[in-house]
Amino acid sequence: MEEHKSIEELSKIASEELKKIEGKTLTNKDRMAIPQMEMPSGEPKVRARQMTEVALGYTAEQAVVEAQRCLQCKNQPCVNGCPVNVRIPDFIAEVAKGNFKGAVDIIKTTNLLPAICGRVCPQENQCQGQCTVGKVYKNSEKAVSIGRLERFVADYERNNNLTTVQEVAAPTGKKVAVVGSGPAGLTVAADCRRAGHDVTVFEAFHKAGGVMVYGIPEFRLPKEIVRKEVENLEKMGVKFEYNTLVGRTTSVQQILTDKGFDAAFVGTGAGLPKFFGIPGENYIGVFSANEYLTRANLMKAYDTERADTPYYHAKNVVVCGGGNVAMDAARMALRLGAENVYVVYRRSRAEMPARREEVAHAEEEGVIFKYLENPVEILGDKETGKVVGVKALSYELGEPDEKGRRRPVEIPGSEHEIPCDAVIVALGNNSNPLIPATTPEIATDKYGHITVDETQATSMTKVWAGGDIVLGAATVILAMGEGRKAAASINEYLAK
Repeated sequence: MEEHKSIEELSKIASEELKKIEGKTLTNKDRMAIPQMEMPSGEPKVRARQMTEVALGYTAEQAVVEAQRCLQCKNQPCVNGCPVNVRIPDFIAEVAKGNFKGAVDIIKTTNLLPAICGRVCPQENQCQGQCTVGKVYKNSEKAVSIGRLERFVADYERNNNLTTVQEVAAPTGKKVAVVGSGPAGLTVAADCRRAGHDVTVFEAFHKAGGVMVYGIPEFRLPKEIVRKEVENLEKMGVKFEYNTLVGRTTSVQQILTDKGFDAAFVGTGAGLPKFFGIPGENYIGVFSANEYLTRANLMKAYDTERADTPYYHAKNVVVCGGGNVAMDAARMALRLGAENVYVVYRRSRAEMPARREEVAHAEEEGVIFKYLENPVEILGDKETGKVVGVKALSYELGEPDEKGRRRPVEIPGSEHEIPCDAVIVALGNNSNPLIPATTPEIATDKYGHITVDETQATSMTKVWAGGDIVLGAATVILAMGEGRKAAASINEYLAK
């Protein structure tokens, strides 16, 4: 593990690099020689017990140096890798000039949530996965740090009060309902409002943001940033109706008839947690990652002075899974007072779907990884009904599966116990079943995902859908990409 560097040390490195390139006309060879700027972060052992943001963001000098690494490729492969087609080389060229406001204005022509995407998008699998610099290094994590630059300019705009309200077309007299205020819903709301339609977002919770407020922890995505983005939509004229559970307090059918909406978008996400189906999952102290994170994030269980939300006090926590949600849950457990946190994953580190950065941050903070292990039973105290441990098997990697990842093969006689007093199951989520269950006109596939055509239209007239309710648990930016497609189709339909 690399030694942690302070923001002062990283700033000094950036200053020295800037001196080398200032005033020079850089060739591609010169740009390839510029070292990648490391993201400053909080001191690991301190931040592991705090809810403050871990990644601190680039300094201005770091941003300018990192932007100079961009080769400004004519074919712009990074743009093709972005689900919402942000004009990446154009905005990076402005960063290189120090025109940070101009850079964020370019991003916002296609993405109104850059401060969020810059923090939580898996850029290494998307835009940075296509970057020529990364291809040369044969490593997408050594590509131009597009996400970090996006975050920097978005934060610069917000911190300097430079945010401008997006222009809205003349009123069309048409009404659009958006069900769910996650990334897909907010994107549809923005794009339909920009077209001049009257837009109302119906949200089941008391705050807008969907997975960005209930799922992603404060230390990765401060909720104030999500609140500001929602505020910007309100300034555009988007209306929000909270504590409205569509499928219970009202229905999709009523929205289109009684409430008089001309079109509706369903973006209710993937909130139905998956479990192993092994003995002992009903013991006290077993949680889905969804519930565990919702209590801590949306309900602020960590803020014991101001929030009444109870949480389960545990000293030894086992987290089952290897994705970003497992990393979030493990790191949250540390912040809620756990002394030891174990991540149990049935493959090796190389096969983990979690972002490398998130795994590295968890390791730095003291999370203990138990690779090539998997639970077969959760053990409990019969008198109290509480968890006392996990019975697990050890594995070795066999032949690759259909996704190319090597299959875990059980090692006979490897059964062992991991003592713990809480288990968090982070195996992913299924699509929220409520709207499909209460709206038979909307067709779903065998997994419960709403089926849509290439424009995100559902089988029900006037209804579109997108995000995790269609994709299953995916990413913020993929949900936004679906939202953009749906909004374009809704706007075209309402223009007829």
